[in-house]
Amino acid sequence: MAAAAQQTKFVFVTGGVVSSLGKGMVSASIGALMENRGLKVANMKLDPYINVDPGTMNPTQHGEVFVTDDGAETDLDLGHYERFVSTKMSRLNNITTGQVYSSVIGKERRGEYLGSTVQVIPHITDEIKARIQRCAEGLDVLVVEVGGTVGDIESLPFLEAVRQLRVELGTQNSVSVHLTLVPHIRAAGEFKTKPTQHSVQKLREIGIQCDILVVRCEQKLDDAALKKMAMFCSVTGDAVFQSIDVDTVYRIPLMLCDQGLDQKLASLLNIWSRASRLSAWEEVVARVTEPKKQVTVGFVGKYVQLVEAYKSLNEALLHGGIANDCRVQIKHIDSEELEKPGVNVAQVLAPYDGILVAPGFGARGTEGKIAAVRHARENKVPYFGICFGMQMAAIEFARHVCNLERANSTEVDPTTPHPVVDLMPDQRGVTDKGATMRLGSYPCVLKPGTKAAEAYGALEITERHRHRWEINNNYRDTLERHGMVLSGLSPDSRLVEMLEIPQHPYFVACQFHPEFKSRPSAPHPLFSRFVKAAVAHQARPR
Repeated sequence: MAAAAQQTKFVFVTGGVVSSLGKGMVSASIGALMENRGLKVANMKLDPYINVDPGTMNPTQHGEVFVTDDGAETDLDLGHYERFVSTKMSRLNNITTGQVYSSVIGKERRGEYLGSTVQVIPHITDEIKARIQRCAEGLDVLVVEVGGTVGDIESLPFLEAVRQLRVELGTQNSVSVHLTLVPHIRAAGEFKTKPTQHSVQKLREIGIQCDILVVRCEQKLDDAALKKMAMFCSVTGDAVFQSIDVDTVYRIPLMLCDQGLDQKLASLLNIWSRASRLSAWEEVVARVTEPKKQVTVGFVGKYVQLVEAYKSLNEALLHGGIANDCRVQIKHIDSEELEKPGVNVAQVLAPYDGILVAPGFGARGTEGKIAAVRHARENKVPYFGICFGMQMAAIEFARHVCNLERANSTEVDPTTPHPVVDLMPDQRGVTDKGATMRLGSYPCVLKPGTKAAEAYGALEITERHRHRWEINNNYRDTLERHGMVLSGLSPDSRLVEMLEIPQHPYFVACQFHPEFKSRPSAPHPLFSRFVKAAVAHQARPR
């Protein structure tokens, strides 16, 4: 008789009181703790918005769009998950209300419901449960984060699906973790637990009793407050954990482990496993908090009003610092500010040991990015351009080295006489905006002897993409003739993936997004080399 399939254990994470409490970080940390007990773990995000995915949202509203290997445009929390657990996320790991309703409506149009009246219960909730179960296949533990805040109308179908699934799974196969806020009222000099009590009460009204409470607070709470919350929220005294403000997010797994969260989860889920082994996390925290060196990077972008818009980039720079035992201070610079009349770009950028020009879409702020590229090239400051940053590097070089007046991208100036960057042939005629870019993981062949090949230690790599425009092949010979090296190409040589200037101490740019594959314990080589170059630039004779 064949052995029965192992039952996946589920950890459902919800949030209350206010948003931005760090639910994604707690979910990622739970994943890290359970994985470090020797279990196969993945994370999943349920997003209540009606957009099919975040790909068409403004980054200043929603934050970064994270891209998976299989080309899914997903919530930025999937970036947290991949940085904290070894499992690579896919389109299965992020579902939205838009996806669920689109699927159900499609089935109704095809007659798959046999004439039934299609309703939220059971059709929408069944679709949500089926997608959760599909994501859980082959795993020991799936950590499921429910987006939004308890009480939001948009989240109700997801919470109802979680309620049903917990009943179907049985008591030892799922755990409900609820994250809330314990605010400090400065005038009264007290921490207040009432918001947490109301949040748990709201969750119970939906039919979910939390098993574990994680409370976000600025500083450590006393035992009396913890006991009070345990009693009024109907959880055991050892099931209340504190998520205290920390100096680095990579300390969160250690902090929660010290309080016994992973052991409590293992007990409630009836999991027999080894204790967490967190020496790698301790090493990461030590390198982040006690570096021997420090450099400052000028981060030039157009979405700098919201740091979350460049979350993976910020983290990847931090990882580059880890690789060099160096603290990377990031100064976000609005590229539009560099365009203003009277602004001395050289003076603004002079303090930085390295300059990174970030991705972006549209014409706004492009001349400021080009000015930053020119400053880095002419003053021998280490430069790293990513996606749009590579395109701007090619345009700046075409204008000021190749003397191609008004060289530009057709995305920015459709009438440019020198379209050094142009819409990819595969993108012409595409009208839909959602999920139609060049998305996901693609191979790249590197040129021997280049900085790119040295960084990777290989000549064939794969990286994740998210773009529509590319360097125009009609200008490749001109760029190369004037000294630019096209150091990475697609295997068929049709697309330029990387470029560099060998006469420069460090001038490297890529069309893909290496930040999506950087990890604190495995920094991406391009970020490691960029920070290394910044350290060398800082140490040069003045």
